[in-house]
Amino acid sequence: MRFMLIRTLFFSLALIPTVLMAQGRRIDTTMKVGKAGFRINCYIYPVGFESEARDFSFELKGVLLGTEVDDLNKDGFPDLLLYVASSDSLNKSSVIAISSQENKSVAPIVFPDILDDPRLRDGYKGADKYMLLEGVLMRTYPLYEKDASGVQQPTGKMRRLMYRVAPGEQGTLKFVVARFYDFQKK
Repeated sequence: MRFMLIRTLFFSLALIPTVLMAQGRRIDTTMKVGKAGFRINCYIYPVGFESEARDFSFELKGVLLGTEVDDLNKDGFPDLLLYVASSDSLNKSSVIAISSQENKSVAPIVFPDILDDPRLRDGYKGADKYMLLEGVLMRTYPLYEKDASGVQQPTGKMRRLMYRVAPGEQGTLKFVVARFYDFQKK
């Protein structure tokens, strides 16, 4: 009896961390354009790249909402997008982008913080939705304005930003807002 109790207790304690880790959302997927792309599983594994490309990892702060692959910089090689929601009170999300360097290595594509641009942060309160359309990253979010008591209220309008990848400093790549416009939510 005592042996069974000890064995049951041991297996329960051994399984608790496994059960707790299984509660989180785990992503294990491969995404490609043609024969090359990326395998994502807590680490990112370049797939179909030359042997010089190594697996890599980084700390992801927030919740992974989704991933997409497309040729963002029009060089004929796949680029990876990770959509990440922050855990702050603003309900803000962001993009982590990784560019293939001729399927030999990878490099980050810098994504700007929306709060750094006064034209775009006005009316912003998170709840972003992202979509890729022919190499253009679209970001849509509801607009808010303060009422008489200073509380942010939805206006019924949405703002759409269209990002393109452009050359940055010292050979890097970055997203730039090519265009944005407001429209009435249907």
